[in-house]
Amino acid sequence: MKPNYITVKDASIEFTDEKLRTPLMFGGGVVTAVTKATASITVENKAGKRATGRGQILLSDLWAFPVLSIPHELKDAAMRDMCRKYLSYIKGYVGYGHPVDMYMESKPHLKQLCTEMTAEHSLKEAFPFLAALVCSSPIDMAMHDAMGLAAGVSSYDLYGKDAMDDDLSRYLGAPLRGRYIADFLKRDYLPSLPVFHLVGGVDKLYRSEVTKDDPSDGYPVSLEEWIEQDRLFCFKVKLKGKAVEEDVARTLAVAECIERTTARLGINEYYLTIDQNEMCDTPAFDIEYAKKLKEKNARAFAALLYIEQPTSRDIAKAAHDMRPLAKIKPVLVDEGMLDIETMNCALEQGWSGFALKVCKGLSSALIYAAMAGSKKLPYAVQDLTNPGLSLIASAGFAARISTVKGVESNAFQFIPHTSAVDAKRLPELFSRKDGVIRTGCLHGKKGLAYE
Repeated sequence: MKPNYITVKDASIEFTDEKLRTPLMFGGGVVTAVTKATASITVENKAGKRATGRGQILLSDLWAFPVLSIPHELKDAAMRDMCRKYLSYIKGYVGYGHPVDMYMESKPHLKQLCTEMTAEHSLKEAFPFLAALVCSSPIDMAMHDAMGLAAGVSSYDLYGKDAMDDDLSRYLGAPLRGRYIADFLKRDYLPSLPVFHLVGGVDKLYRSEVTKDDPSDGYPVSLEEWIEQDRLFCFKVKLKGKAVEEDVARTLAVAECIERTTARLGINEYYLTIDQNEMCDTPAFDIEYAKKLKEKNARAFAALLYIEQPTSRDIAKAAHDMRPLAKIKPVLVDEGMLDIETMNCALEQGWSGFALKVCKGLSSALIYAAMAGSKKLPYAVQDLTNPGLSLIASAGFAARISTVKGVESNAFQFIPHTSAVDAKRLPELFSRKDGVIRTGCLHGKKGLAYE
C-alpha cells in the first residue's frame, strides 16, 4: 500500500440554489434553476499527513433524471438525499485506499442506493444510475483533491506505478496489464484549451433579437455578442432530434451567424459539434442530417467534429449499429456510458469514442480516457454547466489529456456569478479570451489546483 493512500476522517456536503441568467433548453425540457452540491472531505494518508479536499457539481436532474412526469422538486430532493447517503458510505470506508479504487469499488453500492431512493421518495420511476453518478461525483472529486493536498503534490502526480498498487488491468483487462492511468496523461497542464460555447435550443443568435425581457447584467445575450466579446471559434449546438429539416435549419442558422461574425472579426476557422440529447430514434436520422447539411453548407459540414449521443441512453436495450454513421462523422457516447460494462457495449456497437464528464466521476473519466488512449479512440470533455470548483476540475482534467479539440464550458453563459470567488484566485481560467481558457495557471498547484 502506497504512502499516498488515504482514509477518511471527516466529511460534509452542502447545497445551494442557483438560478440561470438565461434558460438552458436541451432534450425534452428547459432548465432555469439548479442545485449546486459542494463536498468537503478530510483525509489522512499512510504517511500521517492530513488535508481537506473539496468537490462540486450541479445536480442537473433534467439531464440525469429526465422524467418530466416527476416534479423537479421531488427529483432534486432525491438527488440531495443520494449525495448524503453516498457521503455516509464514504465516511464509513474502512482502511486506506486510492480514490480511483475506492470509487470504482463503490459502484455496486451506488446501484443499491438507487433502489433505496426509489422507495424512500416514492418515485414513479426508478432512480437512475446516471443520477447516482452525478450525486457521487463531488465526493469523488473531493477525495482526489484531498489525496493530492495531503501528499503535497498535484493529484495528477498520483496515478502512476509509484502511487497505485494495481495497474489498469484490474478494470480494463489483460491488454492493459502493466499500464497505469499516468501513462495516458500529459506530464503537465496544457497552457490553454479552446473552449466550446453552448448554443442552446432557445438561444438568440443576433443582438437584434435581444429584448428588454432579456438579462441586462453586463454579459452578452446573443451568440453574435458572445463571439464578439470572447472571439469564440468552437461551438456545441443543441438540436431537437425530431425532424431532420428542423435540425438542419437550426444548424444552418447558427453556422450563418458564426460565419458572418467571425469573418467580420478576422477569425478564419470555426468548429462545431452537435448534441441531440438522445432524441433521435435511430442513427439513420443523423445520416440524413449529415447529407442535407453537407448539401446546403459544405463548410459547416466540414466544421462538424463529432455527434454526441444522438440515440437513447439505454444502449443495451435500444441497441444500434453506429458504424454507418461513424463512417460519416465520429459519434461519441455520453449518457449511455455509465461503467466499464456499458463502455464495452458502446465499443461493440461501433460508437467512435467517448464524451467524458467529471460529473460522472473523475475516477471513471480517468479510466475511460486511458481506454480511449490505448485504443486511439477520439474523446471529448463535456460540461454540465460547471461553475467554480467544478470548472477547475473539468478544465484541469481536459488539460491533462488529449481531447478532440478543447473543453466545453458554458457556466460563463448561464451562471457566471457563482464563480466569482474562484475567478479572483484564477482569473486566467475564468475568462475566455481569443476563444480559449488559459489552463497553464494550474501548473504547480497541489491537489486539483483549487488553491
